[in-house]
Amino acid sequence: MVRAGRAITVSKSQFTLGVLLALTIPGVARAHQPAVQSLDASPRAEPRQTIDLDTGWRFQKGDAPALAVTPSFDDSAWQAVALPHTWNRVGYYRPDPASHLNRADTVDKTQGPGWYRLTFTPDASARNKRAWIEFDAVSRIASVWLNGVKLGDHAGGFSRFRVDATKAIKPGQVNVLVVRADNTAVDTANSPTADVLPLTGDFFVHGGIYRPARLVLTDPVHLDMADYGGPGFRATTVSASAQTARISLSGRIANDGTRTANLTLQARLIDRQGGEAAVTTVPVKVAPGTISDVSAALNVAAPHLWQGVEDPYLYTLQVAVRDAKGRVLDSVSQPFGVRTIRIDADKGLFLNGKHVDVHGVGYHQDREGKGWAITPADVADDMTTMRDMGVNAIRLTHYQHGQTIHDLADRYGFLLWDEIPLVSAWTRKGELEPRPALVANAEQQLRELIRQNQNHASVVNWGIANEVDFGNSFPAFLTGYKDGKVPDPMPLLARLQTLAHAQDPSRPTALATCCEGRLFNEGVDIPVTAVAADLGGANRYFGWYFGVPGDFGPALDALHAKRPAQPLAVTEYGAGGATTIHTDDVHGGPIDSRGARQPEEYESYIHEEAWKALKARPYLWATWLWNSFDFATTIRNEGDAQDINTKGLVTYDRKTRKDAFYFYKANWNAAPSVHINGRRYADRAYKITDVRVYSNAPATELFVNGRSLGTRQACVDAVCEWKAVTLNGGANAIVAKGQFASGIVSDSVTWNLASDAQAHVRIDAGTIVAAPASVRFGSDAFFDGGKTGTLDKPADYGKPAVAAVISGTADSAVAATYREGTFHYRVPVGNGRYQVTLTFVEPEKPAGQRVFDVTANGRVVVGKLDIAALAGLSAAIKRTATVTVSNGVLDLAFLPSKGEAIVSAIEISSAGPRR
Repeated sequence: MVRAGRAITVSKSQFTLGVLLALTIPGVARAHQPAVQSLDASPRAEPRQTIDLDTGWRFQKGDAPALAVTPSFDDSAWQAVALPHTWNRVGYYRPDPASHLNRADTVDKTQGPGWYRLTFTPDASARNKRAWIEFDAVSRIASVWLNGVKLGDHAGGFSRFRVDATKAIKPGQVNVLVVRADNTAVDTANSPTADVLPLTGDFFVHGGIYRPARLVLTDPVHLDMADYGGPGFRATTVSASAQTARISLSGRIANDGTRTANLTLQARLIDRQGGEAAVTTVPVKVAPGTISDVSAALNVAAPHLWQGVEDPYLYTLQVAVRDAKGRVLDSVSQPFGVRTIRIDADKGLFLNGKHVDVHGVGYHQDREGKGWAITPADVADDMTTMRDMGVNAIRLTHYQHGQTIHDLADRYGFLLWDEIPLVSAWTRKGELEPRPALVANAEQQLRELIRQNQNHASVVNWGIANEVDFGNSFPAFLTGYKDGKVPDPMPLLARLQTLAHAQDPSRPTALATCCEGRLFNEGVDIPVTAVAADLGGANRYFGWYFGVPGDFGPALDALHAKRPAQPLAVTEYGAGGATTIHTDDVHGGPIDSRGARQPEEYESYIHEEAWKALKARPYLWATWLWNSFDFATTIRNEGDAQDINTKGLVTYDRKTRKDAFYFYKANWNAAPSVHINGRRYADRAYKITDVRVYSNAPATELFVNGRSLGTRQACVDAVCEWKAVTLNGGANAIVAKGQFASGIVSDSVTWNLASDAQAHVRIDAGTIVAAPASVRFGSDAFFDGGKTGTLDKPADYGKPAVAAVISGTADSAVAATYREGTFHYRVPVGNGRYQVTLTFVEPEKPAGQRVFDVTANGRVVVGKLDIAALAGLSAAIKRTATVTVSNGVLDLAFLPSKGEAIVSAIEISSAGPRR
C-alpha cells in the first residue's frame, strides 16, 4: 500500500516503522520577584532562547470581570500559585482519611473557568525577536491575552500550543500575561466545551495550566513555531542494520522577516562521545512571510541502534538554520534513537529485526493531592515504579501525555501507544451525527499528537479511538438514543485513519475495542470498529464485568481467526482491588464489579488467570494491563474508594503496591523477588488458610511461627502455594525465603487470629467478602460444588446497591447471600464434638419446590427441609445439631430431593471433647 507518497511494505499486516525522538527545549534559569519577574533574554550562544514562566502567577477560580485581561487590573486578592497548577482534587479512599491528602472535605470537583495572571519584564534585548508564549497543556479550553491584546484560543486540554506574542510584548517593560482556562463538563449543547474531546470517559478532566509554560524568543527566520506545537522538523528511520542506517528528515522553515532569506538547513547526528555520526546540509530560499518545506537525508555508518529496554541508545539530533554567512539563526537539539519496528500478525513485534515480548500497563497522568498538576519528578517516580515491575511498554491513556513521559520512555527503552481522547462518545446525548466542529477538533488533536511526538523512538503507533463500539448496549436513559438508533463511528474513524497516515506514513494506527465478540442480550447490536485501524486492540474484562477468566483465551482466538492479517493486542484487562477489603476464597461468591465487594485477592486472581491466557498466545503483538496506578474518576463508588478507579496495581497516593504488582514483578523482572500475598489481610477469620507467595526463586521455603512447611521448586508463573496452613491464636509470623544463586531473599508478614476466630468457624455462604454482623463471619470457604446467589440488588451503572430485608434474623446481610445446588462443606477442625448452626432463607421458590437434607459426616442432621413451607420467602430459619468429628474434617453435605439445596450461613462451635 502507498500513502502520502511513502511506501509501507505489508505482508500479513507487517508494518515497517521508524521513528526518532522528541523536542526538548531547555529552560533558562532566572531570578523571580514576588510580583514582577525580570526575564533575562540577553544574547547567548544558542539563537533560540527559552524563559520559564512557572512562578509568580495569580489565580482565581471561577469567572473574572472583563477588566481582568487589562494590565491595570488589581489581582492582589487572587491566590498566589506556581505551575503546574490545577484547582481540582478528585477521588479519595474512605478508610483512614487522616493518612490521605484527598478526603471528603478536601476534594474539589469544580468544572468551569479559572483565571491566571502573570506579571513579568522581559529583557530589552528581546527587541527584534519573534516572541511566542508556549504552553505544554491548558485544560481544556485556553484563551490568552498579553498586555490586554488577545493572542488566541486553544481547544484541547492535552497538547502543547503556542501563541504569537511578537506584536504585544514590551521588551524592557512590565508585561501582563492573562490566561482563562475552562474545563466545563460537556453536559449540554450549549456547554463551551461541547465540541472539544473528550466528551466522556472514565477519568476526570482536571482544569488549569497543569503543565509548564515558557516564553520562547526566536529570530524572524526559524524552524516553524506554528507547526502544531512540534519542533518544526520530522525525522524517520527508513532503514537500519548493523552496517548502515538511513534517516529521512523534513524541516519547515518560516520567514517572518521582510526580505527573502538564502539559507541552509543543516542536520547533524552526534553520538554520546560528541562525535559526528552523520551530517547533511541542504540549501533553501524562503520568501518573506512564507514557510518552506525542506527534505534531507542522513546516512549513518555502523549505527548504534535503539534496542528498547535492552539497549536504549540515544544520539543527539541537531537541526540548525543558517544564513548566507553561515550564522545560526535557529537551532533545536533533541535525543534521537535509530530503530525500525515490524509487527507481524502471527508472531508479534520485532524491534530492529529482534522479537520483543511486549508487556505493559495503562497510565493516567494524575495522583492524589496533585491531580494532573504533576511534576517531571512525579513522572520519573512513576516510571521507576513501572521499571521495578518489569514493564517495557506503556499505553498512554486516553489522551496525549506530556513530553516528560515520552523522553523517559526514549531513555529507558519503553514502547509507547499514543492516542487521542476520542473515548466512548463522539456525539452528545441523543445526537446521531458529530458536529463539524467536533470532527475538526478530533483532527486537530490528532495532528498535534503526531507532530509533537513522532520523533520519539519509543512511540509505536497512533491510537485513534478507545471503546467507540458500545453500539446500543447502553440503556436509553444513559444515551438518549431512541428507536434503537445509535451514531455510527466509522465515518469519523475513516477520516482519522486517513489523516494519521498523511501526517506520519511510517507508523500504523490502532484503536481499542470493548465489545466485539462478547455475549450481549438479544437485540444488542455492536459495530465492528477494529477494521478502521491498522492494528487491533482489545479491552476485555473476563471475570470482572462479564464472563469468567477462562473465556479470555478463546475470545482472543476468535478475534484473531476473524482477522488473521491484522495484528492484535490486548489493551486492557484486570480488576478492581481494594487494599482494605479481603476474601478467604476468591471463588466464594460473585464479584461486585460496580460496588463494594472488590477484595485485593480477587484482583490478583484475575491477573494470574489472564497472564496464563496471554503468554500462551504469541500472535499478540503487545499486552497492556489496566492499570498501573489507581486514578480519579467521577462515575465510581466502588471498593473502599469514592471517585477512584481501583484497578491500579499501585494506589492513587503511590504508597502501596498491591499484591498483583508483585505477581508481574516476579514474572517480568529478572531481579530476585519474593512476596507473601494477603499481607494486608492481617486479622484472619479462619485458623486454616492457604498461603500464596509470588516468587521467581528456583526454590522457595515457607515458615510459620518458625516451623518450615516445606519448599516449592520453580513455581509455575512464580505462584507458590501451601494449602491448609494452621494458624495459632494471637500473632503468627509468616516468612518466605527464596533461594537464589546470589543468596536468600525473604519476605515476612504477621497475621493475627483472634480468640473468637480460634474457637469458632463462621461461614457467610455465597459471598466473596463476609458481611458485617453481630459476630464475625469469614467469607465463603471450604465448599465443594454449588453456585452462589443473593437477595440483594447489586450496584449497576451508577445505581446504588439495595440490601434485602430479611425477617427472623438480626444479621440480614449474612442471610442475604447463599450457596445452592448439590454441594459439600468440608471444614478442617480438630477431633471432638461440635455444635453446628445452619441459617436458611428461601429467595424465590414456593412451598414444595425446594426440599433437601443436610448430613454431617454421613449422618442426617436436617431432614426434608422445605424453607418456604415453614417460613415463606425472605425469612430466616435456623437449625442446630451436635456432631462428632473423628478424622479432622467436618463434612456437611447438602443433598436435594427436589429442586436445589441451599444455605446462607454455617456456624461451628466446640461442644466439648468427643464422647
